[in-house]
Amino acid sequence: MRNVAWIVLDVDGTLTDGKIVYDDKGGEAKAFHVADGLGIVMAQMMGLRVAILSGRRSAAVERRMAELKVMDIIQGAGDKADKLHGLMREHRLKADQVAYVGDDLNDLPAFDVAGVRIAVANADALLINRADYVTPRPGGAGAVRDAIDEILRRQAKYEDAVARYLRLSAANAANPSQ
Repeated sequence: MRNVAWIVLDVDGTLTDGKIVYDDKGGEAKAFHVADGLGIVMAQMMGLRVAILSGRRSAAVERRMAELKVMDIIQGAGDKADKLHGLMREHRLKADQVAYVGDDLNDLPAFDVAGVRIAVANADALLINRADYVTPRPGGAGAVRDAIDEILRRQAKYEDAVARYLRLSAANAANPSQ
Protein backbone atom coordinates (compact mmCIF):
# COMPACT_ATOMS: atom_id res chain seq x y z
CA MET A 1 0.00 0.00 0.00
CA ARG A 2 3.01 2.26 0.32
CA ASN A 3 3.05 3.05 -3.41
CA VAL A 4 -0.68 3.65 -3.83
CA ALA A 5 -1.36 6.93 -5.61
CA TRP A 6 -4.90 6.16 -6.82
CA ILE A 7 -7.85 4.66 -4.97
CA VAL A 8 -10.49 3.30 -7.33
CA LEU A 9 -13.91 2.69 -5.80
CA ASP A 10 -16.85 0.57 -6.79
CA VAL A 11 -20.16 2.21 -5.84
CA ASP A 12 -23.08 -0.16 -5.15
CA GLY A 13 -22.22 -2.29 -2.13
CA THR A 14 -18.98 -0.38 -1.50
CA LEU A 15 -19.78 3.33 -1.26
CA THR A 16 -23.40 2.39 -0.60
CA ASP A 17 -25.06 -0.48 1.23
CA GLY A 18 -26.01 -1.98 -2.11
CA LYS A 19 -29.68 -1.04 -1.96
CA ILE A 20 -31.15 0.71 -4.96
CA VAL A 21 -34.32 2.59 -4.09
CA TYR A 22 -36.77 3.64 -6.81
CA ASP A 23 -39.52 6.15 -6.25
CA ASP A 24 -42.90 6.00 -7.96
CA LYS A 25 -41.74 8.56 -10.55
CA GLY A 26 -38.83 6.42 -11.74
CA GLY A 27 -36.19 8.26 -9.72
CA GLU A 28 -33.36 6.48 -7.97
CA ALA A 29 -31.91 7.15 -4.54
CA LYS A 30 -28.65 6.06 -2.96
CA ALA A 31 -27.37 6.67 0.56
CA PHE A 32 -23.70 7.60 1.05
CA HIS A 33 -21.98 7.45 4.43
CA VAL A 34 -20.52 10.79 5.53
CA ALA A 35 -17.40 9.07 6.93
CA ASP A 36 -16.56 7.82 3.45
CA GLY A 37 -16.81 11.37 2.12
CA LEU A 38 -14.49 12.66 4.83
CA GLY A 39 -12.02 9.90 3.99
CA ILE A 40 -12.11 10.83 0.30
CA VAL A 41 -11.43 14.47 1.21
CA MET A 42 -8.48 13.46 3.42
CA ALA A 43 -7.05 11.21 0.71
CA GLN A 44 -7.19 14.04 -1.80
CA MET A 45 -5.65 16.48 0.67
CA MET A 46 -2.70 14.10 0.95
CA GLY A 47 -2.22 13.92 -2.81
CA LEU A 48 -4.01 10.65 -3.49
CA ARG A 49 -6.39 10.56 -6.45
CA VAL A 50 -9.79 8.95 -6.11
CA ALA A 51 -11.74 7.47 -9.01
CA ILE A 52 -15.13 5.80 -9.37
CA LEU A 53 -15.59 2.63 -11.41
CA SER A 54 -19.21 1.49 -11.40
CA GLY A 55 -21.13 -1.03 -13.44
CA ARG A 56 -24.29 1.10 -13.19
CA ARG A 57 -25.08 4.69 -14.09
CA SER A 58 -26.55 7.03 -11.51
CA ALA A 59 -27.12 10.76 -11.27
CA ALA A 60 -26.77 10.42 -7.48
CA VAL A 61 -23.18 9.23 -7.95
CA GLU A 62 -22.42 12.19 -10.23
CA ARG A 63 -23.82 14.59 -7.64
CA ARG A 64 -22.00 13.10 -4.65
CA MET A 65 -18.68 12.90 -6.49
CA ALA A 66 -19.06 16.53 -7.66
CA GLU A 67 -19.51 17.54 -4.01
CA LEU A 68 -16.32 15.65 -3.14
CA LYS A 69 -14.44 16.97 -6.20
CA VAL A 70 -13.78 13.48 -7.57
CA MET A 71 -13.06 14.04 -11.25
CA ASP A 72 -12.49 10.53 -12.58
CA ILE A 73 -15.91 8.87 -12.77
CA ILE A 74 -16.48 5.84 -14.95
CA GLN A 75 -20.07 4.59 -14.89
CA GLY A 76 -21.76 1.89 -16.94
CA ALA A 77 -18.54 -0.12 -16.98
CA GLY A 78 -19.29 -3.53 -18.42
CA ASP A 79 -15.71 -4.75 -18.23
CA LYS A 80 -14.11 -3.27 -15.13
CA ALA A 81 -10.70 -4.73 -15.95
CA ASP A 82 -10.68 -3.02 -19.35
CA LYS A 83 -11.81 0.30 -17.86
CA LEU A 84 -9.22 0.09 -15.08
CA HIS A 85 -6.48 -0.71 -17.62
CA GLY A 86 -7.61 2.35 -19.59
CA LEU A 87 -7.44 4.59 -16.52
CA MET A 88 -3.97 3.25 -15.74
CA ARG A 89 -2.75 3.84 -19.31
CA GLU A 90 -4.21 7.36 -19.38
CA HIS A 91 -2.42 8.33 -16.16
CA ARG A 92 0.68 6.16 -16.69
CA LEU A 93 0.10 4.12 -13.55
CA LYS A 94 1.71 0.86 -12.52
CA ALA A 95 -0.38 -1.77 -10.77
CA ASP A 96 1.22 -1.13 -7.36
CA GLN A 97 0.08 2.51 -7.56
CA VAL A 98 -3.59 1.49 -7.73
CA ALA A 99 -5.83 0.26 -4.92
CA TYR A 100 -9.26 -1.06 -5.88
CA VAL A 101 -12.09 -1.30 -3.34
CA GLY A 102 -15.00 -3.60 -4.14
CA ASP A 103 -17.63 -5.95 -2.81
CA ASP A 104 -18.96 -8.43 -5.38
CA LEU A 105 -18.19 -10.76 -8.26
CA ASN A 106 -18.25 -8.02 -10.90
CA ASP A 107 -15.25 -6.50 -9.09
CA LEU A 108 -13.05 -9.60 -9.55
CA PRO A 109 -11.73 -8.48 -12.97
CA ALA A 110 -10.59 -5.16 -11.44
CA PHE A 111 -9.01 -7.09 -8.56
CA ASP A 112 -6.89 -8.91 -11.14
CA VAL A 113 -5.59 -5.56 -12.48
CA ALA A 114 -5.03 -3.51 -9.31
CA GLY A 115 -1.87 -3.94 -7.30
CA VAL A 116 -3.73 -3.53 -4.00
CA ARG A 117 -7.07 -5.30 -3.57
CA ILE A 118 -9.43 -4.20 -0.81
CA ALA A 119 -12.71 -5.90 0.03
CA VAL A 120 -15.41 -4.45 2.24
CA ALA A 121 -16.37 -6.54 5.29
CA ASN A 122 -19.56 -7.91 3.70
CA ALA A 123 -17.99 -8.67 0.32
CA ASP A 124 -18.42 -11.94 -1.49
CA ALA A 125 -16.10 -14.63 -0.14
CA LEU A 126 -14.13 -14.77 -3.41
CA LEU A 127 -13.12 -11.13 -3.01
CA ILE A 128 -12.34 -11.52 0.66
CA ASN A 129 -10.09 -14.49 -0.09
CA ARG A 130 -8.17 -12.49 -2.73
CA ALA A 131 -8.00 -9.23 -0.80
CA ASP A 132 -4.85 -7.67 0.59
CA TYR A 133 -7.02 -5.92 3.18
CA VAL A 134 -10.60 -6.41 4.38
CA THR A 135 -12.30 -3.41 5.96
CA PRO A 136 -13.81 -3.82 9.44
CA ARG A 137 -17.05 -2.13 8.34
CA PRO A 138 -19.42 -3.20 5.56
CA GLY A 139 -20.06 -1.31 2.35
CA GLY A 140 -22.11 1.84 2.82
CA ALA A 141 -21.24 1.98 6.52
CA GLY A 142 -17.79 3.56 6.44
CA ALA A 143 -15.84 0.82 4.63
CA VAL A 144 -14.29 3.25 2.16
CA ARG A 145 -13.11 5.40 5.06
CA ASP A 146 -11.54 2.29 6.63
CA ALA A 147 -9.71 1.54 3.38
CA ILE A 148 -8.45 5.10 3.01
CA ASP A 149 -7.37 5.30 6.64
CA GLU A 150 -5.42 2.05 6.25
CA ILE A 151 -3.65 3.30 3.11
CA LEU A 152 -2.78 6.59 4.82
CA ARG A 153 -1.48 4.74 7.90
CA ARG A 154 0.71 2.45 5.85
CA GLN A 155 2.08 5.49 4.02
CA ALA A 156 2.72 7.21 7.39
CA LYS A 157 0.39 10.04 6.33
CA TYR A 158 -2.63 9.44 8.56
CA GLU A 159 -1.73 11.81 11.42
CA ASP A 160 -0.84 14.57 8.98
CA ALA A 161 -4.10 14.01 7.09
CA VAL A 162 -6.12 14.38 10.28
CA ALA A 163 -4.23 17.54 11.27
CA ARG A 164 -4.72 19.09 7.81
CA TYR A 165 -8.40 18.21 7.80
CA LEU A 166 -8.91 19.76 11.24
CA ARG A 167 -7.07 22.95 10.19
CA LEU A 168 -9.22 23.19 7.06
CA SER A 169 -12.41 22.64 9.07
CA ALA A 170 -11.41 25.35 11.55
CA ALA A 171 -10.57 27.79 8.74
CA ASN A 172 -13.90 27.10 7.02
CA ALA A 173 -15.76 27.66 10.29
CA ALA A 174 -13.98 30.98 10.77
CA ASN A 175 -14.83 32.10 7.20
CA PRO A 176 -18.28 30.70 6.40
CA SER A 177 -18.73 32.96 3.35
CA GLN A 178 -15.96 31.18 1.45
